Amino acid sequence: MTLDVSVIATSSLGDRSYLASDGQVAVVVDPQRDIDRVLYLAGTRGVRITHVVETHIHNDYVSGGLELARVTGAHYLVAGADQVDFDRTPVSDGDTVPVSDGLRLRVVATPGHTFHHLSYVLDEATDGDWRPAGVFTGGSLLFGTTGRTDLLGQEHAHELARHQHASALRLADLLPDGTQVWPTHGFGSFCSASQADASDSTLGREKQVNPVLRLAAEQFVTETLAGLDAYPAYYAHMGVANSAGPAPVDLTPVARADAAELRERIAAGQWVVDLRHRRAYAASHLAGTVSLGLDGPMSTWLGWLIDWGTPVTLLAETPAQVADAQRELVRIGIDRPAARATGGAEQWAAEPGQLRQLRMADFGALAAARAGQSPAVLPDPEVVLDVRMTYEWRGGHITDAVHIPLPDLPGRLADVPAGTVWVHCGSGYRATAAASLLANAGREVVVIDDMFDRAEAAGVAMTDDT
Repeated sequence: MTLDVSVIATSSLGDRSYLASDGQVAVVVDPQRDIDRVLYLAGTRGVRITHVVETHIHNDYVSGGLELARVTGAHYLVAGADQVDFDRTPVSDGDTVPVSDGLRLRVVATPGHTFHHLSYVLDEATDGDWRPAGVFTGGSLLFGTTGRTDLLGQEHAHELARHQHASALRLADLLPDGTQVWPTHGFGSFCSASQADASDSTLGREKQVNPVLRLAAEQFVTETLAGLDAYPAYYAHMGVANSAGPAPVDLTPVARADAAELRERIAAGQWVVDLRHRRAYAASHLAGTVSLGLDGPMSTWLGWLIDWGTPVTLLAETPAQVADAQRELVRIGIDRPAARATGGAEQWAAEPGQLRQLRMADFGALAAARAGQSPAVLPDPEVVLDVRMTYEWRGGHITDAVHIPLPDLPGRLADVPAGTVWVHCGSGYRATAAASLLANAGREVVVIDDMFDRAEAAGVAMTDDT
């Protein structure tokens, strides 16, 4: 038997799913909703999926576990303590689940990220004995960090943080140092207390670097809770959907919209999202649209910014890009866009007057403008708006800048001081999204399309709150 554990990464959401097989049968852990990726991988491996397992009821994406189990006939392992509205194989701490002659799963209760969180130790048979190859830790022990503990409500965050510490210690005591750690979160997911510090790890390494295994319980709890920032608003809908049992996805093309329909949808207050790169958007775009390029975490920001249930229309250069966006959106429960249009901005406008541009600059231009040497093509920066998250702001920011995190901006447009706004983030992606919202509100705006870590070297005065 040859054990193979394949990673199915969903980088846009910062998560990983896994397919573990012995060459004949396979276990799938924490699958995303678009299960065709999993079925394709199993097909290329020539293995049959016999078990689908969930480490917890997910808060950052809609699970594909129920549908994958239905399609494959696999056993669907979900914590018996979780209340769900579908049939599953309930498992709890101490259960052993045979997978094949050479593989088995051991269920370990690891509360912390949720109250009923489970980890699954994958044992393989070697010379007649079972040895742990690795442990699927979900949102418990991550690479250099842990899953956040406040997603079930601030009132539970302290208790769950204590559980998280005890769970990590339990795994460290239960398993040898060479055991591989296979987490679901931590690669950009807001389910993680902080971001992963490696691309793979073992329990032995985590003992050396992970605060949860190096700090006393109270210190860990204090530092973890202090470091938590906001998380996407759409998370409120994910656990509900996963407990109810998600429906199969429909990724077929949606109806096309012509220029007149696009204007009608914008006028009605619907979201028309331009998926092109931000520089293409800046060069020319349909007035009233929002820039959320496919080159960044489009679904995370869209799901966070919109009022849940608002119709969404997608604009892109090609049908394939719209299809990619549809796949991203079903993962967070936006099942069917209202419409789509492809091509270029000039095809989406009924008349040239409906096209608009965004001016772009870099931090060098901002420094020059603040020194009274603004290029003639750029207006003076009367307001510098920072739309990064709070933890980023606290790590250092531009002197006299105004801070409104991007997720708060739709509800706080009136809080942006009067005058021309130069807006920045960490790279330009969120700044362009913010600039599109500001321009739609009638503001004069310049996007700083530059990396924030270049600002000080470019001559921009900085303030450090730390």
